[in-house]
Formats: sequence, structure tokens, C-alpha cells
Amino acid sequence: MSAHPAPFTPSASLRDSTQRLLNQLNTVIVGKPQQVHDAVACLLAGGHLLIEDVPGVGKTTLAHALARSFGLAFSRVQFTSDLMPSDLTGVSVYERASEQFVFHPGPVFAQVLLADEINRASPRTQSALLEAMEERQVTVEGDTRPLPRPFFVIATQNPLDQLGTYALPESQLDRFHMRLSLGYPDRSAERELLKGRDRKQVLGQLPAVISPPELAALQQAIRQVHLSEPVLDYLQDLVSATRSGRWFVQGLSPRAAIAVVVAAQAEAFLAGRDYVAPDDITAVLPQTVAHRMTPLHNAGRGALEQVKAMVAATPLP
Repeated sequence: MSAHPAPFTPSASLRDSTQRLLNQLNTVIVGKPQQVHDAVACLLAGGHLLIEDVPGVGKTTLAHALARSFGLAFSRVQFTSDLMPSDLTGVSVYERASEQFVFHPGPVFAQVLLADEINRASPRTQSALLEAMEERQVTVEGDTRPLPRPFFVIATQNPLDQLGTYALPESQLDRFHMRLSLGYPDRSAERELLKGRDRKQVLGQLPAVISPPELAALQQAIRQVHLSEPVLDYLQDLVSATRSGRWFVQGLSPRAAIAVVVAAQAEAFLAGRDYVAPDDITAVLPQTVAHRMTPLHNAGRGALEQVKAMVAATPLP
């Protein structure tokens, strides 16, 4: 690895805070340390998070725990087939006393929006989130209003083979920095859940470990984690592989490649390093790009498995 200039480094207290945050989350989401790690990396990178799995494995609990541990204002919307875009963004209502229309903001005006079962809403309602997720603002009745900072969408999604679900459009999926799956707990973790306290009670007692100003400082530090030329070459080799026609119908966009960079910087930071290693790229690539990719019809694999096969076939620097 070539020499590199010393980047901005956060204080030891902030590094300690991130470790305490991970430890706290692992007391709530038992037996899923890697998924918790990836979720924290996603939010530290400033990205939106999609959690896809069957009901009842802790998707909503993880979203609640993340919001509380980061000390962020939180709102939850249960997505249903009759949910309208205005139910998210808000609406102007005529008030007789003032003789004017007054805007009543919707739940999207929060620092963390939990879009619960997002794929049960219609495509029209799903699309209402596009501007919010990309621009951190919403336009309602011709007026553009900024959203709070930071602003994260944490969405949960049920498998598409369940009744009453709609596939998220590609433009919506591309707005999510990462997609995770929790899966069923192993036997020992499930035993701990069966014997332990109610998760709702645990959530209600979670303190904020990292404040919004500390989160902003961490995000600044992460964007300055060093990337060497060989590591960038490796990332571009992987991006080129997605565009080769050998693995996927379409390749990664530059926006998706940038998402991989920031996720890898967050991964390196959480590992206690001030530079990105090739292993950081491979660690975050599947959950950062698989939801954006469509495997070739003759691949015989899902997108996640196809990404891992492509990584295995691409030489390390």
C-alpha cells in the first residue's frame, strides 16, 4: 500500500462512542453482529437502509434501535395499499381564523423515517419518497421544503412472493445505500430472546450514544478516510466487470460506485483504520450493489450470489 497523507481523524471519544453504539445495538438485535455492523456503516455513510426479510425477525426493532441510539427524531409510517403521497409529505389546509392555507407537515419531516413494509404501498406512493431520499427535500403544491438534517429512510420490505406486495422500481432501489437481510436467529440467540425481556421494553430504555452533532463529525471523518490508487483501480475493475455483460443485464452507475466508496470508508473507520483496504471493498460490495443489479437469465444465481461470484473472479490488487 502506498504512503498517504494523514487524514482528518476523529477524537478517541468518538471512536469509543461508535463501539459503545455497536455494543448497545447488539443487546437488542441478538445474534446478528454483522447485520448490525453493516446498518451502522450505512448510516455513518449518510445512506438510506433497506431491510428485507420475512415478518417477525426484528427489522422494525433494528430501525427503532438505530434511531434511538443516534439520538434522532423518529417517525414511523405503516405502508399500506391505500396510503397516499400526501400522507407522507403533508398537506395545506385552509384555516378560517387566519383566512389562509397553512401547511401541515407529514411524517417525512423527521430525521429518521421508518417506512415499514414499504413494498405494500402502491408505486405512486413509493415514488413520493424519491425526491426526499435524493435531495433531502420535498415539493408539495409547488413549494419546496427542506427536510431535517440528518435525514435517513430506514425501510423494511417483505419478500415479493407474499400477498399484497409491489416490487420497488429500480429508481427507488437505487436510492438505498444498502440492503440487508436479518434472517432467522440461531438456536442460542433465539433461546436468549425467548428467556429475555420484551424487546419493546428494552427499546424504551435505550439511551442516545451518539448525538446529531457527533454524527456530523463522524460523517466528515469518514469521507476523509484515504483511498489509495491501487484500491481505486480494484474498485474500477469490479465496476467494469458489472458492465462487461458477463454477470449482469446492466452495469453499475457512477452513483452506485460512489456509494461503494463511502460504504468502504465507513467500513474502514469502524475497523479502526484511516485508509481503505481491498477487503473493505469486498466486505461492503454485495449489500451495497446487489439490490441495484439484475443477473443474467442463465446465471442460475440470485443477485447477491452473482455479486460474490464476480468478486471471487476479479483479481485483488
